[in-house]
Amino acid sequence: MVQAIGYAAPAADKELEYFEFERREPTAHDVEIEIAFCGVCHSDLHQARNEWGGTVFPCVPGHEIVGKVTRVGDKVTKFKVGDTVGVGCMVDSCGHCHSCHEGHEQYCDSGLVGTYNGPDKHSGGVTYGGYSNRITVTEGFVLKVSDKLDLAGVAPLLCAGITTYSPLRHWGVTKGTKVGVVGLGGLGHMAVKLAAAMGAEVVLFTTSANKVEDAKRLGAQHVVISKDPEAMAAWQNQLDFILNTVAAPHDLDAFLSLLRLDGTMCLVGIPAEPHPSPSAYNLVAKRRSLAGSLIGGIAETQEMLDFCAEHGITSDIELIAMDDINEAYERMLKGDVKYRFVIDLATLKQR
Repeated sequence: MVQAIGYAAPAADKELEYFEFERREPTAHDVEIEIAFCGVCHSDLHQARNEWGGTVFPCVPGHEIVGKVTRVGDKVTKFKVGDTVGVGCMVDSCGHCHSCHEGHEQYCDSGLVGTYNGPDKHSGGVTYGGYSNRITVTEGFVLKVSDKLDLAGVAPLLCAGITTYSPLRHWGVTKGTKVGVVGLGGLGHMAVKLAAAMGAEVVLFTTSANKVEDAKRLGAQHVVISKDPEAMAAWQNQLDFILNTVAAPHDLDAFLSLLRLDGTMCLVGIPAEPHPSPSAYNLVAKRRSLAGSLIGGIAETQEMLDFCAEHGITSDIELIAMDDINEAYERMLKGDVKYRFVIDLATLKQR
């Protein structure tokens, strides 16, 4: 075992604190990574505070990881020491079911193994995430990262990037597609950037008038204040696809009615409480669909990283020190970040 340090939540009602633990020595198919940057996802807060239930404490969050390879197992073929790599939301799956064979490990019939708070078959405990100085991951769940991009800005692509890229690709967004994006936060700002790079006509829906100019800077051609009934009515039956990134319960009918015939709204935000049930009429009247999407498979995540490198896309971030994580959580709850906190792990020191 190898000594590691990080920050962990000791209990649901406690702040994250310095934590010493062990990582496994690399086995034949493992890659050991020195973590340089780790994004801060709202899921981290949910897990650390046990808001979804099932958190095992102590919990070391973090699933938007970028770093350098320090060691590889003797059967590793894809990576070598010194490579720049990433690790996203999962570090294992069964590898045998239909979903895994199709390259959709995130939908594994046995359940994906999360980068943190997942069942660790090596230790018999739970996995520990990227709020740490190092991590050891099976080769098949490690991703190649281009050195052409700012690596701190790349980190959130491993969750926010793939969570928005996957549904845009799955529903065939391309040049000329009219795409609505609901919400301009960590997920929403990536959705705008990616959809615009795919050639879509992007309409951003927000409750905040002060986000109009920023949305246009990010690539939205149109910005609609969703609290304005007249502004919303102007987009009735207009959109091919809507990516709804809001992680709070809200009226889905207001957005479903903006879809044209055979249009789809995909949910990627996961609220702590259910959305109010949408009207069946709103679906049947235009053969509309309401769907959901979960991150992306490993091959698609690599495709997303390559797409971002080609188009010069990274997340808009605020870089923080490890010691500032608890303040960052409180600011994240208030929406006080544009648009993703990223931890500089060089600031994590042994005590």
